[in-house]
Amino acid sequence: MNEIKRLVWHEVAPKGAQALFGVHHYITTDTNLPEEMIHLVFLRVSQINGCAHCIDLHTRDLLKTMPLDKVVLLPVWAEVPHLFDPQYRAALAWAEEVTRVSETHAADEAYAAAAAAFEPRDLVDLTIAIAAMNAFNRLGAPFRLPAKARP
Repeated sequence: MNEIKRLVWHEVAPKGAQALFGVHHYITTDTNLPEEMIHLVFLRVSQINGCAHCIDLHTRDLLKTMPLDKVVLLPVWAEVPHLFDPQYRAALAWAEEVTRVSETHAADEAYAAAAAAFEPRDLVDLTIAIAAMNAFNRLGAPFRLPAKARP
């Protein structure tokens, strides 16, 4: 089976890439969100969206600071609440809600739970992080950015 060669999106549209990477820079340097939480949210969003490149990247980032058990069980985080503190669980729930917004419509109950767990600015920054990762996934998956993982 021949695989179709896909465009390298950030080379074709460097100004667009720069703008998106600017949002990523903001999230990782100018917010009060813990770095580990950011990468956890990035990984969960990428798992939902099926972006191999981003799943690989953020798994590797998390394994530098987080025990393997937590990373492996992230897709079923709600079933292992003892592994994640309440604010991390709130961030993951909000990440799933926002990522699936076409299905969930960001339900009032979900918003209330997220708003109770975060200060207003942190909730907005978390939502920007979720939105940015969704944007990266919507570029990484269709253009098939490669994963580092090898056989």
